[in-house]
Amino acid sequence: MTRADAGIAIRTAGLSREFGSVRAVDDLTIDVSAGTIYGFLGPNGAGKTTTIRLLLGLLEPSAGEASVLGQDVRKGSQAIREQAGVLLESDGLYTRLTAMQNLDYFGRIARLPTSDREGRIRDLLTAMDLWDRRDGRVADFSKGMRQKLALVRAFLSRPKLLFLDEPTSGLDTPSAVALRRQLVTLARDEGVTVFLTTHNLLEAEKVCDRVAVIRRGSLLAEGSPREIHGGRARRVAIGGTGFTADLAARVARLPAVETATLEPARDTGRDQTRILVDLEPGTDASSSVRLLVEAGAEVASVETARESLEDIFLKLVEEEEAEAELEATEPSP
Repeated sequence: MTRADAGIAIRTAGLSREFGSVRAVDDLTIDVSAGTIYGFLGPNGAGKTTTIRLLLGLLEPSAGEASVLGQDVRKGSQAIREQAGVLLESDGLYTRLTAMQNLDYFGRIARLPTSDREGRIRDLLTAMDLWDRRDGRVADFSKGMRQKLALVRAFLSRPKLLFLDEPTSGLDTPSAVALRRQLVTLARDEGVTVFLTTHNLLEAEKVCDRVAVIRRGSLLAEGSPREIHGGRARRVAIGGTGFTADLAARVARLPAVETATLEPARDTGRDQTRILVDLEPGTDASSSVRLLVEAGAEVASVETARESLEDIFLKLVEEEEAEAELEATEPSP
């Protein structure tokens, strides 16, 4: 890795991949710092799995460049895969074998010395609450247990980088929460860089240091969850009585307001409602409150209502679609 790349685990510049007329990854440019959990977010079909396959050297880019752990994906794919742990859609486990037999087999493939291999398996199974099931056949494991065992397999060879493709997909909520918690603990303890793809935006918000939001292969936004929140309109919830749809519409027309939506208030009294106001960056809710009071409504509370990443993702998608429609209607030069 060059001095300029020090501390960067993954770097892409204009990375693209086409399948016929479909561009699955479109001009992707990102940097992933070593030792971080990086969320790669988007709906199904957004190009997340294709990106992982490009970064592992399993697919050839149609255009652009990418390096992983200092290796060019076109020339150093074998070296990349030797240093990376991977959990894709298939868990890759042998169902007729026990958990211990599976891990011992994969440890041998990774050429881990016997003494190191046995201790490593014990420590990881214990960390994932699977040590007591080490002699159980994988065929008898629940979906959540299999995912945890697959995560142990991915960590087994002490990878510098871990690719996880929708690791909590299909899990019930308690299993997903437990897997996320154990993933964060293992990643921090091992110092591993994690590249996590998911369409679960709440999941990404809880575990990721930085996130990239993509749709149809294109990057919509990139940064820490706080940065993505900070670059958007601030949402304020104004609670009280006497609010109507007409008043909400009048608030929405104020210069400092992007949107205003009337909805039932939460835990503020049976007769109260609230208006959710999205303010332009750098503005406050004073003009909205003044309009409501002057119209005869009673304002009982003004609170910040922080948007989730899911709210922001939906807005980003709406903005992209609006821009695409505008471009489609503009006359050709």
